[in-house]
Amino acid sequence: MTWNRDRVVVLDFGGQYSHLIVRRCRDLGVYTELLPSDVPIEELKKATGGKSGKGKVRGIILSGSPFSVHEPDSPRCSPEIFELNIPILGICYGAQLIAYMRGGVVEEGRKGEFGRTELFFKPDSELFEGLNTGGRLNVWMSHGDVIRSLEGAEIIGYTKNSPIAAFRIPISNSHTIYAYGIQFHPEVHHTDNGDKILWNFLYRICGCERNWTMESFVRDKIEEIKRETGGSKVVCGLSGGIDSSTTAMLVSRAIGDNLTCIFIDNGLLRAGEAEEVLNTFRDRLKLKVVFVDARERFLNALRGINDAEAKRKVIGKLFIEIFEEEAKKIGADFLAQGTIYPDRIESARASSGSKASRIKSHHNVGALPAKMGLKLIEPIKELYKDEVREVAKELGIPQSIINRHPFPGPGLAARVIGEVTEEKLRICREASRIVEEELKRSGWYDRVWQAFAIVGDDLATGVLGDARSLGRIVTIRVVESVEAMTADFVKLPYEVLEDISRRITNEVRGVTWVTYAISSKPPSTIEPC
Repeated sequence: MTWNRDRVVVLDFGGQYSHLIVRRCRDLGVYTELLPSDVPIEELKKATGGKSGKGKVRGIILSGSPFSVHEPDSPRCSPEIFELNIPILGICYGAQLIAYMRGGVVEEGRKGEFGRTELFFKPDSELFEGLNTGGRLNVWMSHGDVIRSLEGAEIIGYTKNSPIAAFRIPISNSHTIYAYGIQFHPEVHHTDNGDKILWNFLYRICGCERNWTMESFVRDKIEEIKRETGGSKVVCGLSGGIDSSTTAMLVSRAIGDNLTCIFIDNGLLRAGEAEEVLNTFRDRLKLKVVFVDARERFLNALRGINDAEAKRKVIGKLFIEIFEEEAKKIGADFLAQGTIYPDRIESARASSGSKASRIKSHHNVGALPAKMGLKLIEPIKELYKDEVREVAKELGIPQSIINRHPFPGPGLAARVIGEVTEEKLRICREASRIVEEELKRSGWYDRVWQAFAIVGDDLATGVLGDARSLGRIVTIRVVESVEAMTADFVKLPYEVLEDISRRITNEVRGVTWVTYAISSKPPSTIEPC
């Protein structure tokens, strides 16, 4: 994204709340982006001077980490960040790292601090300004190491077990710019007044201006797409989901009739999806949509493939091939895709630079060929899912699209474990339709993030009439989330689960058992494949 406004950078050391820091800062109105902890210092130097083409970096936040600063392979950032003459805020591990790099003593605490802890702080510190709590605050701790001493630092907060739970230390010769360290997590809702502490850092200390709203994003992104395409024709991969729909509308606002949407029926869609998408985008929103029936092509290509990652690669490759074929017919030079931030993170370096492993490739990201005949446009690649929904509202996309549950790019192939067969697709499609219908009937559909059925190769004995039968096991997955980076299973009432189970075993031929998935993300992912 060529974001030409000032921003704050979060350096990711692999902490579980790294993305949450970004979200909290964005919610407070400042554009914030996540970078690996080992980002080259030259890149940061260029950015802090405002010469990167992306605006100026006003402040740096160092995230938490599961590591200790004493571990030989623990993540580090360049010590030259202290020479950039911009404020720094270290959170938990980030605070310990600042202390360690500035010559302080960090050691294993006699007692760790995990969960709610009472912090005693200096109310006159700019980091805690405006907190009228009598110098006491309940904060969320999650650390074993403590900062024992740090010469030259001003202690602005302590707890029962942490003598230096908050500090500031000058990092400029004029003693006007500081690095701040806090042992607690202001980004989690368990910390009282956490947003106020972050607000103080962003606005009072870094001098940021409010520059991140969905209205401003839409306005600037439309202008960016116009400049990038320069009057060329664009094809957009349209699935009917919120991501591709928002991408299509953004590009349409920018270039009008130069956009052609390509809707591919790959045989992996939800029940009634093709008809609904064409009705919405052709008839209601008046976009130019080309329909491609590629069901046989995709199912043939998937035959005999059991590995989930291999299936994603096959599907992504076929999508690109078809987009390129259709683009040639209309003379398009660009392909617009609805890739969002979690897609990119899970496909590549999930956190902490080289310390990360790929979770799974997204079909938009992991299957792109090295040499592609189309230039790529990804206008919402910096957004989280709930931000995409806000943009969709700005663009006037119908609520039926905005409120739809997310659907994976590989379609039902992500919900069929093992080889994709027509029988398993039928069961998955019919069972998922029942799940959605029952959630809508019971009033739960709009209260959850995502709900669907999963089917694999496992069989279980059942009884139909008076006869023994052998059938598939269907697993129901219903989760709640905000941005899809983390998720928890929904505690549905037993009567809702019972209705779903009864309908699936009665109405979906070949199913004998229904189970409910109760794993959260992490350690699991939302989609099974």
